[in-house]
Amino acid sequence: MTFFVRTKKKISGLLKALFRKRTFRIGIYGPPNAGKTTLANRIVRDWVGDAVGPVSEVPHETRRVRRKEDITITGQNGGSVTIDIVDTPGVTTKIDYNEFVEYGIEKEEAVKRAREATEGVAEAMHWLREDIDGVIYMLDSTQDPFQQVNIMLIGIIESRKLPVVIVANKNDLPDASAARIKSAFPQHPVISISGLEGNNVDELYEKMTTYFG
Repeated sequence: MTFFVRTKKKISGLLKALFRKRTFRIGIYGPPNAGKTTLANRIVRDWVGDAVGPVSEVPHETRRVRRKEDITITGQNGGSVTIDIVDTPGVTTKIDYNEFVEYGIEKEEAVKRAREATEGVAEAMHWLREDIDGVIYMLDSTQDPFQQVNIMLIGIIESRKLPVVIVANKNDLPDASAARIKSAFPQHPVISISGLEGNNVDELYEKMTTYFG
């Protein structure tokens, strides 16, 4: 093979790599029952017609990281981004099996779920430190955002210099307050939505195409 041919092939490969569509791994993080899987399911259904996993009022229903690949989101401005959605277990500083017992789950099963949830949190943190390109941080806007777990996770995200969009979820509920979340984390964009009802998710999609692209 001549030098010219080798050089031509090398340049061709570099150009293909340069213009290849990049996929961003976007992790959905937040405390338990903030609506992470509900939002993940909505994103996947809106753009792929599938789902990520089941949701429940029982805390820690998601106990393992779940990933849905190659979702292309297009905004009204014409921009687009291709992502892998990474739905993570709710992160908390303590998991007690009694949380499950309170929902009528037998003790043996509750202990098993608590163990799985603890392992799931460790897995989610590993992903955050190693494999995530950007974060959607979910908060229940009816709850106080000034909680230790939120401050800890936002700090880790900032230390990795990851782009983060904070979602103030459940704006369909009367006690919701996106303003309270904005005051807690003024350094990051905050978008108020209802993952369940679909309120304002188009604004979130628009932000994703510009912020994660």
